[in-house]
Amino acid sequence: MDASRTDSDSDFDVVVVGASFAGAACALAAAQRGLRVCVLERKRDPGDKLRTTGIIVKEAAEHTLLNRLPSCMTRRIESVRLYAPSLRQVALAAPGYYFLTTDTPAVMRWLATQLQAHAIDLRLGQAFTDAERTDAGWQVQGVGHARYLVGADGARSRVARRCGLGEVRQFLYGIEYEFPGARLADPDALHCFISKRYAPGYIGWLAQNPGGVQAGLALRHDPAQARVPDIDGFLLRVGMAGGLPRQLKPGHTRAGLIPCSGPVQALARDRAILTGDAAGIVSPVTAGGIHAAWDHGWAVGRAIAATLRDGAPPAEQAAIAAAPRFRAKRALRWAYDRLQFDWPFDLLLHSPPLRWAAEQVYFHTRGG
Repeated sequence: MDASRTDSDSDFDVVVVGASFAGAACALAAAQRGLRVCVLERKRDPGDKLRTTGIIVKEAAEHTLLNRLPSCMTRRIESVRLYAPSLRQVALAAPGYYFLTTDTPAVMRWLATQLQAHAIDLRLGQAFTDAERTDAGWQVQGVGHARYLVGADGARSRVARRCGLGEVRQFLYGIEYEFPGARLADPDALHCFISKRYAPGYIGWLAQNPGGVQAGLALRHDPAQARVPDIDGFLLRVGMAGGLPRQLKPGHTRAGLIPCSGPVQALARDRAILTGDAAGIVSPVTAGGIHAAWDHGWAVGRAIAATLRDGAPPAEQAAIAAAPRFRAKRALRWAYDRLQFDWPFDLLLHSPPLRWAAEQVYFHTRGG
């Protein structure tokens, strides 16, 4: 421990590891309050090798910096088509509600330009390797001293392991194909498929984005019996029903683990804080994480600034308090893991109770 270090001679006020939505939000919020911020991103191209579907809900599209995204990077989707295992379907919508599908690589690159425009030291191609605790923060290898260290580095966070913070233990595993230039028969809906065979514990999906079609599948990840989702078999089964043209060859493929257990227990301590996937801030039911990750990352950045600039209580307390609990959705996750059967969805697809439940999930209680 470097006892000679003081707050005044830190190289940075905040070092953020990860430049995706949560990390970018944290860095921007801190920089807007005048903090010295450094962001480490292991990829040289922020749009390369992505693991997010890039679907943005209305709340994030209207009430965060994402409302400044260039229109060419987004496509508005105003309805959901929910398919039972038999491929019978029901249309769902809520007045005024919508999603944005995105050209996700372009969005990631746009976020990087926003960081640079706010005088944030963005270091592309530099991974987090190690850090040592000091009296006044963290000595980050290859970077310098930081008064706060923020891990926004994904579901297998290195920052969490190095700083002794909580680690995500429960996951979905998802895979998604991109079909550049393709067009769905109904491009104005998000097509969601329930199937215990292909997607136990989750769903499959088709969506029109600005440059083509994205088709994905996720299932509950069991480390003892891990398997890769059979997305090719899934698309053979549902492609025609969802309006996907035949014999398409995918362009890019995304794959990875998605947290599904809610926030980790030890989310922050000793001037180290987790956010985004690293903190488990992802809906246990929908696996949607962009809005929650942005909000929490922004709250963490503001809390650090309040601590360092205004003498507010430690930012760790605010970071923990700002984390969504997902209590109801965690209960639904427990039930879905244990009680998912195909026949109730086939039987009850058009019933008022199932429609009501689906609208709560997709439209956050705004349906009716």
